[in-house]
Amino acid sequence: MNPTHPRLPRRPLRTGAAALGLLLLGAGLSTASAEKLKLGNEGVYPPFSMVDSSGNLTGMEPELAREMCKRIGADCEIVVMDFKALIPSMLQGKFDGIVTQISPTPERMDKALFATPIVYNPATFVVKKGSNYTLTKEGVTGKGLRIALQRGASMVPYIHKHFGKDTFVEVYYDNPDQMKLDLLAGRLDLVFDSKINWTLELIAKPEGKDYELAGGDHWLGDPSIPEAERGYSWIFPKKSEALVKRVNGALAEMIKDCTYTTIRKKYVPVATLSAEAACEKTN
Repeated sequence: MNPTHPRLPRRPLRTGAAALGLLLLGAGLSTASAEKLKLGNEGVYPPFSMVDSSGNLTGMEPELAREMCKRIGADCEIVVMDFKALIPSMLQGKFDGIVTQISPTPERMDKALFATPIVYNPATFVVKKGSNYTLTKEGVTGKGLRIALQRGASMVPYIHKHFGKDTFVEVYYDNPDQMKLDLLAGRLDLVFDSKINWTLELIAKPEGKDYELAGGDHWLGDPSIPEAERGYSWIFPKKSEALVKRVNGALAEMIKDCTYTTIRKKYVPVATLSAEAACEKTN
C-alpha cells in the first residue's frame, strides 16, 4: 500500500459499506414506520371470539381483524379483556379500536366511531322448552323470573327500557359461558343475549335439547337506523376518522372478494351479512 495515498484502497470499501448501510437503514425505517395498532377483543364470545387450549385468540372476529390489518398495512396487537372494560379502556386511550361486535346505541355513537357493520346478530331470549312465557312487560311482571344479562352489554339498557328495571330478577355475568352453566344448572329462568351465539353454542348442541329461543329478534341499536343498514360493528375513538375510512375500505374489499364469507364459514354456518349473497351463490 502506498502510504502517500491512504484513502485510495479504502474508497471501494466505504462505498460498499455505505450501500449496505443504506439498505439496512431503509429496512429499519420500513419496520419502524409500520403502523402499530392495539385492538381490544373480549375473547369469550364463541363462535366470534375465543381463546383455544394453547392460549391463542381465535374465532371469526380475530381472523377478520387480522386480515383487515394486513390489508391496511398495520401491525396489530389484539388484547383480550372483559367486555365491560373494553369501551372504557378505549375511551381512556388504551386501545386504538375494539374488534368485538358493538351495537350502535345512541349513547355509544356519541362517544365512538362505528365502522361498517361486520355482523347482524339480534338479541333474543333463551328459555327452557315448555316455559310458555309471554315475553312482554305485562306478561313477565310479578313472576320473579331470573334473567341472565352480560355486564356492560347493550342488552341491559334495552331490557330496562322495554321491560322495566324491576320486572326481572337480574343476574349479571362477565361472559356467555358463565350464563350457560347457570342456565343448565337451573339457576336461571331465561337468558337475553345474541341469537347466533346461543343457537350455535347451545340450541344446536345435544346439551341444548331442552331449550329454545323465544320472544323473537330484538335490535339493540339506534331504532332510527334503517333495517337494511342495521348490524353490529367494530368501533374506534372519535379522532380516528382516517383509520375508520381505511378499515371500511378493507372490509368492503373482503366482503366483495368473498374473504369475509370464507372466514365466516369456518365458524358460523349461516350468512351474517346480507352483502354476502353473491359469495353464498358461488361458494
